[in-house]
Amino acid sequence: MINLLPELVINQIAAGEVVERPASALKEILENSVDAGAIEINIQLVQGGIKLIRVVDNGTGIFKADLPLALTPHATSKIQTIEDLQKVSSLGFRGEALASIAAVSRLVLASRRLEEKHAWKIQVKEGRITLPEPTSLMSGVTVEVHDLYFNTPARRKFLKTEATEFAHCEETFRRIALSRADINFTLQHNGKIKTQLRSTDTKQRIVDLLGQGFEQASVFFDEKSADLHLYGAAGLPTYSKSTKNTQYFFVNGRFIRDKLITHALREAYRDVLHLDRHPTFVLFLEMNPDGLDVNVHPAKTEIRFHNSRALHQFIFHTINKALSRPHQGSATNISKEIIKKGITSPPLYSKQSTMPFKNETQPPLPHQSFYHTNVNLQNTPKVSVVAGKAQKEIPPLGFALGQLLGIYILAQNNQGLVIVDMHAAHERVVYEKLKLAFDSHRLSMQPLLIPVIFQGNELDIIIIEENKDIINELGFEIVALSPTTLAVRAVPAILKDADAKKLVEDILGELREFDSSQISTSRRNELLSTMACHSAVRANRTLDIPEMNALLREMEATERFDQCNHGRPTWFEISLADLDKMFLRGR
Repeated sequence: MINLLPELVINQIAAGEVVERPASALKEILENSVDAGAIEINIQLVQGGIKLIRVVDNGTGIFKADLPLALTPHATSKIQTIEDLQKVSSLGFRGEALASIAAVSRLVLASRRLEEKHAWKIQVKEGRITLPEPTSLMSGVTVEVHDLYFNTPARRKFLKTEATEFAHCEETFRRIALSRADINFTLQHNGKIKTQLRSTDTKQRIVDLLGQGFEQASVFFDEKSADLHLYGAAGLPTYSKSTKNTQYFFVNGRFIRDKLITHALREAYRDVLHLDRHPTFVLFLEMNPDGLDVNVHPAKTEIRFHNSRALHQFIFHTINKALSRPHQGSATNISKEIIKKGITSPPLYSKQSTMPFKNETQPPLPHQSFYHTNVNLQNTPKVSVVAGKAQKEIPPLGFALGQLLGIYILAQNNQGLVIVDMHAAHERVVYEKLKLAFDSHRLSMQPLLIPVIFQGNELDIIIIEENKDIINELGFEIVALSPTTLAVRAVPAILKDADAKKLVEDILGELREFDSSQISTSRRNELLSTMACHSAVRANRTLDIPEMNALLREMEATERFDQCNHGRPTWFEISLADLDKMFLRGR
């Protein structure tokens, strides 16, 4: 026998999709306040929102006659037709949130429009909406959600501790506040003000919520293409996290998590992000509402894009370009805190520094022939530092002083001491050169006077035959002398001094993992990165001063030189002020 469910049960089922926890209810209420044009929103939470969620806004308000409709399922002022649904610009549109919340709580809704003489309120008691009654309110809307899940104990027992639920509410608040810097927000918990935000611009709002550390470790940008507009802050790779907690992406003001966008961002960071680290970002995408479908998921955090390929490319190229630029701002200082806790912030240029130094006599790419650079920097000017300032302006990475344990280059710039990981830095320089040469089809071969012969297997032979074109494009000539013997007759000219046998073995290992007929840019880059790693100058190699300076100048002229191909930092700077603190000078 089939029965119609009671309306209360229907609403409680809907609430299970919309109101997962207090933070879910808070999100829906805040979105209504934003849609109502509020410029002042105050949030009060008690016991992590389990006992009370109270949101007061100064938006347009609700007419007395419409108050019961606001708590009726699928009643909304935001859309009317199917055409409206296809171009939604508001955050809410389904007309089910308040009704769902009311089904699992004791809800009070009060409102006053400016043209009305009095404020009115209604309540939900035992699943029924009371008649409107007068109340005190200047203007706007007040929503109070008492005792969430009081009537559904099975759901209530799945709620976490007060601290955990508040943390989720605070994250919801942070997302809404980031999306609307023009709104004043106040967040209270258990009677104490936790966050108070004044109306400002987007950049300052990001700083207010994520801190100056994030600001100094990010690239701010603003790019437009056709009807797409992407702006915000992309965190530098060395500010990456072990979790995705600092990732905010908004589409037309709506916080979303989308697989297409996640992939585009991951690809943009691939060249500079270390292993399983996650990038940090606050990004805003504005586009024509006709180009997307927000009616995909009950929580409205997933979106479908009509022209997904173009959007993917736009996001990828915009972020990739932003990360490629020299990063100006406050220089990274290795303070006592960093020494104790490890790397927590990225290398940046100082405020006084100029764009990357480019000399008329820029050296050719330094690969294994470091000793044959055509640049003579023996007469590099010696810079004396007086009272924390250099007497002479010098390049951002300064000039070499010497080498530490065959691993690090020590240099002096305007701010103090620069420490460079020579292998990591050289690896990035070679990698970028390889990419440029590959893209312009200028990755020339260097025939070997004596071919390098080594043992292989049948799979190696098959891989070489199936991938002959890409192997040649990479600058190699490899032939099979027998079912178990391979000969390397030529290598890329830029890698002529690398260990040919080990290099080819690693390239063949990479080619086993994918089909070269459908080679992607990221896969191609993995091959080039492997090649660059083999070519980079190794640890314990002694360099003289001209060779060190040649590498520093190459770094400054190379995109993404702050990180190696695996996302590790290539250099750090210790300011003179921090050195003075370490040695207790001036005390």
